[in-house]
Amino acid sequence: MRILFTLITTLFCIFGHAQTAREDIAADPCKAGSNYFAYPAPQKALSPAPEGKQPFYISHYGRHGSRFHGARDAYYDALDIFHAADSAGCLTDKGRETMGKIERMAAESDNRYGELTLLGAAQHRQIARRMFERFPEVFADSACIDAKSTVIIRCILSMENALLELASLNPALQFKSDASEHDMYYMNLTDSLLLEEGANDETEDFLSDWEETNINPNRLISSLFTNPEIVSTRIEPLLFMRRMFNLANIIQDSEIRRELSLYDLFTGDEIYNLWYGANLWWFAHYGASELNGGRQPFLQRNLLRKIIEEADSCLLLPHPGATLRFGHDTIVLPLACLLNLNGYGRLMHPLEAVENGWCNYRILPMGCNIQLVFYRANADDSDVWLKVLLNEEEAELPIEPVEGPYYRWVDFKSYYLGLLDSFKN
Repeated sequence: MRILFTLITTLFCIFGHAQTAREDIAADPCKAGSNYFAYPAPQKALSPAPEGKQPFYISHYGRHGSRFHGARDAYYDALDIFHAADSAGCLTDKGRETMGKIERMAAESDNRYGELTLLGAAQHRQIARRMFERFPEVFADSACIDAKSTVIIRCILSMENALLELASLNPALQFKSDASEHDMYYMNLTDSLLLEEGANDETEDFLSDWEETNINPNRLISSLFTNPEIVSTRIEPLLFMRRMFNLANIIQDSEIRRELSLYDLFTGDEIYNLWYGANLWWFAHYGASELNGGRQPFLQRNLLRKIIEEADSCLLLPHPGATLRFGHDTIVLPLACLLNLNGYGRLMHPLEAVENGWCNYRILPMGCNIQLVFYRANADDSDVWLKVLLNEEEAELPIEPVEGPYYRWVDFKSYYLGLLDSFKN
């Protein structure tokens, strides 16, 4: 009976998580954008500070805010097909409507490929304001805010928008900001060997087979073109569908979102399946996937070690302020998995990811961030506690909490330094 109960409970949990993802996306198709999902404001209130302690330091890593599509070809490769079909009289009414929308998108993003949008700037101002309002003790008086960015302009502008917001809230704050190749060994580590290991043959074959089995582009192409061969002679139909879906997803990140949408090109099942395939891809390449040894989260081993070292140094100060870092989704995601926030670092097969609540839109939207918030009674209190926020909501760690979402810093250090030391490249 106990075995039967356990089996039923397990199946219920698996079904429940899968249904939640499907329901999430049905209610808001923008979540199907994966890493294009525009940053959502946090929905849950934070736990009160531990009795007798108050926040005094924050260590943060955040992705840049919403941006334009990174490639000119994303628009013009599609438009070449639509224009050729139009010249040949092979466009449906829906095809002509879609061609016009993509032309408007291309005009909006002209020579701004990959750059921060107005929405992206606003996201970082809002995140900074909430950080200030939630933890005012950290930003009191003339606290020092040490900010670093990767050398990419959208990250630099995200940093500057956050700092401008903090300066407007407390002009007495002392700011240091930098963006240099000197810091890229931890701010944006590229480990080609580990990346190659993550993209092994078993992983790539699995992803390709899943996509070919579960995604059919024929209905979409027939809705746009009276002669489907005008697509297939130029591009793989499946690739065309995926690129059209990417165009639909990126709309939410710029001002043109107020004027048009491309989600009406897809059925609800197509939107979900296209997202599911992307979720498999992100987990297989950056999560702890059984298909490639599950070591991909260690892509951010340098960053986590740097976070620990800098925090240890800052904790010696009477009023350390905050360390803010601005970079990319390919940093935040494996860092969240390396920390095993909310169980996201669990070793499993990619097909188990969604069933276990691993949904990329919860981890790596535009503007995604991880904040370590430190607490103590006063500068002489050596019993430092912390909590971790993922996208500004309290997250669970794989270590024993003191109470609620709070953990002892010594326990955090001991666990994660041991984990980092266990990695052999």
